[in-house]
Amino acid sequence: MMMDVIIIGGGPIGLACALQAAEKKLNYLVIEKGSLVNSIYHYPANMTFFSTSERLEIGNIPFVSTNAKPTRAEALEYYRRVAIAAKLNIHLYEEVTEIKNVNKEFTVITSLQKYFCKNIIIATGFYDIPYLLNVPGEHLPKVTHYYQDPHFYAFQNVLIVGANNSAVDAALETYRKGANVTMLIRGEEIGRRVKYWARPDIVNRIEEASIKAFFKSTVTAIRPKEVDIQTEKGKLTLANDWVIAMTGYQPNLSFLKHIGILLSDDEVCKPTYNEETHESNVEGVYLAGVICGGMNTHRLFIENSRVHAEKIIEHIKKKI
Repeated sequence: MMMDVIIIGGGPIGLACALQAAEKKLNYLVIEKGSLVNSIYHYPANMTFFSTSERLEIGNIPFVSTNAKPTRAEALEYYRRVAIAAKLNIHLYEEVTEIKNVNKEFTVITSLQKYFCKNIIIATGFYDIPYLLNVPGEHLPKVTHYYQDPHFYAFQNVLIVGANNSAVDAALETYRKGANVTMLIRGEEIGRRVKYWARPDIVNRIEEASIKAFFKSTVTAIRPKEVDIQTEKGKLTLANDWVIAMTGYQPNLSFLKHIGILLSDDEVCKPTYNEETHESNVEGVYLAGVICGGMNTHRLFIENSRVHAEKIIEHIKKKI
């Protein structure tokens, strides 16, 4: 069956596109390689959003939370409710592996089957590919690039690499569950984008030495019960049980290049698309959400990307 549009990515913006497609009576399908809103699922269990609940709403469906700033659990519940209420057509745990374009009609090949469509929306976000440390021992089981629950680290020696929100959340939470926490920070200070209620907390914990921190420092090697770090004062070896590497994530730009989407020549690697319609240089392929920013993953969020869905579906509707 030839569909009007296939949406790759089941995050909030992918769901927003699906809601718009359903409203315009388009034949659509959302394909997501993980769980529903997979990136939010991988956020820390106790995370609180910086945004207020109404700014995370999609499809004019109200998001009611206990406090102004919702938690991860509330967001997961909200997006589940949206999918149920709108009866969205979603295939989960199915990965798109290839896209073929023949005479402006697309064959979408997944880990399970093939689909055929006239248009594609790529809303894959940036949370799937972590920046690696590229040091010996990084692939040991003790090393993770995703942090979930602090209890797991109780009474353990934990090294947290990074200085932004995810690293700060992990440091504060594991410290308060009894972990011996050390932060390793490449720059001179805690990140300026850290949530305003968390930044003074982590700064105070570091100043009182409840949480140890090494600035202008990097990890050089990881072993089962130790880590080597390079500091301003030289090399140190620390006792260590776990490494939480909150080094950030990047979008799958190679996937875009593979299907013919052009990227800018600078370090941002911004994909080529029409700002009014969000259609890429490949006719019939649209970009939505944070993927539009290339490597600049801090420019676009749920609240300022929701409009992408309206622009894209309006343009597709006019063509059909």
